[in-house]
Amino acid sequence: MNKAGFSGKPQNSSNDLGDDIPVAVRDTPVATRKIWLQPQIMLIGGVVGFILLALISGFLFFVTAPKKIADSQPLPATSTPPTPAPSNNSSETILGHFPYPEAPQSELVTISANRGIRMRKSAAQKFEEMVATARSAGVTLVPISGFRSLKDQEQLFFGVGAQRNQTPAERAALSAPPGHSEHHTGYAVDVGDGSVPATNLQTNFDKTKAYQWLQANAARFSFEMSFPKDNVQGVSYEPWHWRFVGDRSSLEMFYKARNLKPAKISP
Repeated sequence: MNKAGFSGKPQNSSNDLGDDIPVAVRDTPVATRKIWLQPQIMLIGGVVGFILLALISGFLFFVTAPKKIADSQPLPATSTPPTPAPSNNSSETILGHFPYPEAPQSELVTISANRGIRMRKSAAQKFEEMVATARSAGVTLVPISGFRSLKDQEQLFFGVGAQRNQTPAERAALSAPPGHSEHHTGYAVDVGDGSVPATNLQTNFDKTKAYQWLQANAARFSFEMSFPKDNVQGVSYEPWHWRFVGDRSSLEMFYKARNLKPAKISP
């Protein structure tokens, strides 16, 4: 009897080792296992490559990036600076007087109290009302000078100044240079007291009844004193010189255009 047993195969046959390996393992080719590992390797390689690419890009940006604007020049302004408000010390002034336009002849009318004096229509009407109201209170307001042309002002400033041996600065204390007088506008008037003519165009006019009445009532007729004591223009005190500010044109001419402010009212 064969010692190999009923199998009929020698016990030490090489096929015995193969029979001991599970079929699942024995039947799986080596090539299949390699293909299964390839996606993992590719995934890992892709991640590593992405990281390296990011590091290289960051390094190149850091090296080649332009310098900040602040390192080379100041940053541009983000807003337009405000426009300065008009100043009372404007370069347009001459000896403290602002330039004023000459009133059109068509806008001028004569004052009934003195046919030789003219003012703008709106100013003349209110002035005559003021004179009539003052008269009813026993006060005589007398117009001394109203509209003056540039030619008239030139003669007054230079001609009279030469006669009195006055420098331009000295003359400007009493009369504005041509082109810079409120009288050019047709809104200004010099006022005197008919009862005390010696005070005409003098600072002691402020001691008269006419002046006191004007101080208390002129605003009702839209008139104000142009050059009070310590006025913002630095012009000499003229208690006899009054201007009309009762319409848009006059108000803009004397306030808005010159940045002037009304006098403070005492409590």
